[in-house]
Amino acid sequence: MTDSSTTVPAAGGIPEQGAGAAPATGGFLTKVPGEGSFWLSEWAFPVFVACLAAGIFTGTHLYFVYDTGVFNEVAVASMLKAGMEGGSYGAAAAFGAGFLFARIIEGPMVGILDIGGSLQTGVGIGIPAMLLAAGFTAPLQHFWLAIPVGALLGALIGIAILVIRRATVNSTGGTSTFGADVMMGAGNSAGRYLGPLVIISAATASLPVGLGSTIGAALFYAWKKPLTGGAIIGAMVAGFFFPIPGK
Repeated sequence: MTDSSTTVPAAGGIPEQGAGAAPATGGFLTKVPGEGSFWLSEWAFPVFVACLAAGIFTGTHLYFVYDTGVFNEVAVASMLKAGMEGGSYGAAAAFGAGFLFARIIEGPMVGILDIGGSLQTGVGIGIPAMLLAAGFTAPLQHFWLAIPVGALLGALIGIAILVIRRATVNSTGGTSTFGADVMMGAGNSAGRYLGPLVIISAATASLPVGLGSTIGAALFYAWKKPLTGGAIIGAMVAGFFFPIPGK
């Protein structure tokens, strides 16, 4: 009868260390730094969202008071600006709140939170527009109040996403994204067809910018990346070295 723990000689006649033991798990390349700590736990997510939302909401406070600082696109910020000037916040509230609601539903399902749609548009434009429409101007008038209000909104959004995730994809036997992946994939699928349009627009702006956009798109195509990103980056780089003079 042989002992099952006897080591088997490796190449060169040197016994293999721990050959009869169970294979080691983990290691330098497989162990995630900080694994098991709070910062990689599920409940760290609301903390991160609270920090982001606090900064974004405070940026809207700066825009409301000093007309600068909002974390959003010019077209979206103009909706809030129109409400500030005319008193009608319906467009900004509906647009921002709609984005926020859609991303809160989408995020738990696909595991990706769209910061631009959920926080920058929702917390930065939609919720401020609703507060202003209801007559609550204090959070947007005072810096010391904007930070905690934004952090509270972000924490509530993070908690809501975790609750929805536990009730759906993380529930017992839950493996479906409930169709939310279609929402995320639609924009990416449609965006790939915008590359040629970006190149044409860059070429009409100036010849060097058009060439830069074309080169960027060609490089991204060779790297099997979306053309749109390469066309935009190429146009920006060329525009830096060959700026377009203002009219």
